[in-house]
Amino acid sequence: MNQEVTDFIEALKEPWQKALSTNLRQVVYQAIPEVQERIQYKKPHFLKNGKYAAVISTSKDAVSFTIFNAAELTLPEGIFDGPPERKTIKLRQGQTVDADQLASLLSQAAVSL
Repeated sequence: MNQEVTDFIEALKEPWQKALSTNLRQVVYQAIPEVQERIQYKKPHFLKNGKYAAVISTSKDAVSFTIFNAAELTLPEGIFDGPPERKTIKLRQGQTVDADQLASLLSQAAVSL
């Protein structure tokens, strides 16, 4: 694990954003054990073979998780936004995410990276 990513998550002001970002990071490692991570554009980015697989982005009232290479995925209705090649789920305080489902989607998207 990259210390810069750990520091980014630890520096989040809202405890729920810290916890959610930590969980999302664990989802990435579950889906892509060989993932590389780094801070780029002031956000944690996760790469496989040097190609973007996912990114965590925080805003004042949400944590967004983007899956790249998503054009071939069959996604649940109404949960993800964005163009075909990358899909984003935006989570707010109190919302939960199906970690196994997210890991499965990310794993499928990362197969061809």
